Amino acid sequence: MTPDKYSAVWLSHTSINDFLQCPRAYYLKNIYKDRTSGNKIQIISPSLALGSAVHEVIESLSTISTEKRFEESPVLIFDKIWENFRGKKGGFLNLDTEYQYKERGKTMLRRIMEKPGPLINYAVKIREQLPFFWLSEEENIILCGKIDWLEYLKEDNSLHIIDFKTGKKEETSESLQLPIYHLLVANCQKRPVSKASYWYLEFSDEPKQKELPDLSEAHTKILDIGRKIKLARKLTKLECPNGKDGCPQCKPLESIIKGEGEMVGIMGRKDTYILESQKTTLEDMDDSFII
Repeated sequence: MTPDKYSAVWLSHTSINDFLQCPRAYYLKNIYKDRTSGNKIQIISPSLALGSAVHEVIESLSTISTEKRFEESPVLIFDKIWENFRGKKGGFLNLDTEYQYKERGKTMLRRIMEKPGPLINYAVKIREQLPFFWLSEEENIILCGKIDWLEYLKEDNSLHIIDFKTGKKEETSESLQLPIYHLLVANCQKRPVSKASYWYLEFSDEPKQKELPDLSEAHTKILDIGRKIKLARKLTKLECPNGKDGCPQCKPLESIIKGEGEMVGIMGRKDTYILESQKTTLEDMDDSFII
C-alpha cells in the first residue's frame, strides 16, 4: 500500500489510551464530528483547563532563548492565558473552584521560576508543529504527538525528554507515554535520547528521571496496538465493553451527542462542552493531561 497520511490511521498517546479504556470513547473523541461545526467534541473540566494553561506557558518558554527565557514572569504569562479558561470555558461552575485551580497553576509556575533546573539550559524544538512519523508505511499507520520539553545535553550532543505533569498522581509503570515519546523524538530528529523524566509540578522541585524505554520493544508494542485500532475501525467495531449501559469514559460523551451538554468554547478544532448532570462530578474527572 502506498503511504497516504490523509487516509492513514494516526495514533497518539491520548488516542491509544482512549481505545484501551473504551473503544466507543475512542470513536467519540477521535472520529466523531459534530455535523454542524465539523469539529470533534470534548468535555472541559477544571483539571483539563489547568493542564492546558500551564502547558501553554511552558510551551511559550521553550521558544525563548536561554538568556531571555525568564525575563517575563511565567505567572504573568499564565494570567493572560487563563482568560481563555475563565468560568464555564474552563469547566468552572463557581468562582471558588476557579480560584483554587488558578492558584494551583501559579504555584506550579513559581516552582519553575525558583528552581528552573534544566529549563535554564538549551532546549531543542522539533520543526513540525505536530511531530509524526510512519510507524508502518506498509500498514499506513502514523504515530504523532507533542513533546513538552527537550533539554539539549551538550556534553554528548544528546537529548533529555521532560514531560510536565499537573495532576496529583504519578504515572504508572504501565504507561505508554515515555515509550511513545522516545519513538517520536528518535524518529523526528537526529540527536540520540539519553534521558527521560517526568516533572510533577504539583509536588516536586525537579524532574524525576525514569528508565529510558527500549526503542525496539516500544515500536513492537505500539504497532501491535495500532493494528488492533486499525482493524476495529475497518470493521466498525468500536463498542463499549459494557454494552449499551456504557462506561464512565463514553457515557458523558453520549450525553453530548443527545443534546444534553452546553457548548462553552472551542479548543483547537474541538467543541468543548460541560454537562449539567456533572456539576458535582467535574472535579473528580481524571487529572491527567496529554498534548
